[in-house]
Amino acid sequence: MLARLLFNLLNNARVVEKLAESRPIRRAAQITAYAITKAQIAGRDASERVMRSQTLRQVREEAGKVPGDLGEMGGRLRKVRETFVNEVKEGWKDGSRQIKK
Repeated sequence: MLARLLFNLLNNARVVEKLAESRPIRRAAQITAYAITKAQIAGRDASERVMRSQTLRQVREEAGKVPGDLGEMGGRLRKVRETFVNEVKEGWKDGSRQIKK
């Protein structure tokens, strides 16, 4: 019964128009647009950071080389891991600084 009533109200063009013009709905739309824009900017920044990433560059370099033995392969993986860990730490610090702003 309640669902049917809501369905009828939401399919009424006049009611929808009145709701769209109300201050709470307009404010909700503004907040949603702001959040989407902020998320897009954050995503773009993150993808730029990944493309500049030293870890990504190192993985590409190491993937092109043929390992001589397991010790050499372990050394390469250790270097990539250390670079990755350092970049995660730097990213964590940057994120903390941005939150504090």
